[in-house]
Amino acid sequence: MSATSLPARTNWPARIGWAGLNTLQLLFTIAITITGFPVAMLLRLAGADPPLRMAAWYWSPLLFLGAGARLVVEGADHVDWSKPHVVVCNHQSMIDICALFRAVPVPLRFVMKHEMSRMPIVGWYAKAMGMVFIDRGNARDARGKLLAVASIVRDGATVCAFPEGTRSVDGRVAPFKGGAFQLAMAAGAAVLPAAIDGSGAVLRRSGFAVRPGTIRLCFGTPIETAGLAPDERHALAQRARDAVVALMRAR
Repeated sequence: MSATSLPARTNWPARIGWAGLNTLQLLFTIAITITGFPVAMLLRLAGADPPLRMAAWYWSPLLFLGAGARLVVEGADHVDWSKPHVVVCNHQSMIDICALFRAVPVPLRFVMKHEMSRMPIVGWYAKAMGMVFIDRGNARDARGKLLAVASIVRDGATVCAFPEGTRSVDGRVAPFKGGAFQLAMAAGAAVLPAAIDGSGAVLRRSGFAVRPGTIRLCFGTPIETAGLAPDERHALAQRARDAVVALMRAR
């Protein structure tokens, strides 16, 4: 059974039971989002430091608790988090974001597709926290935003991107697009490969079908970008993808 599949046959009482539980989980998710994110934005306006970390110590743990999910993190202890990184991870589910918030021990910003900025509350929070929204239909705009955020990375920020560009349908890792690697090279930051597995079975790609399970997130060895020529971006993307695939196979 693939990482994103569910049993093909489920009896009707079980389906009704899961539908009811998932409805309660959705309401719980909305409740903690409505409660927590406005507080984070108010703290941000007040000039406090914790708001960006609220997703790590408030939102993500509660969502994992509500989903009945367990997160297993490997390799994080071998990363020097005092240095900026561009984390590149495969993408199976929206809960990947929660997993990365929990696993990375420093403030984390994401490179997100432009549509996410329109989401109520979540989009407002993401904008306030300095997340990067990319319009994939506008190459010039996307390139400009990536180069602009490079200065934030040079100042010490860690940024995460899903270079496949969308969530996987079957758990396999799609080819990596080059934008995140252009960002890393412009900032002179190391690329940190990360592999996630099991998230597609916990929260499916479409709808809000949640099932208890274990999500594994493994960090690899940082890939330095210093000295790379601009035309080596695609080779860097392939090297990072190979590292992610190897991490998944090694689990």
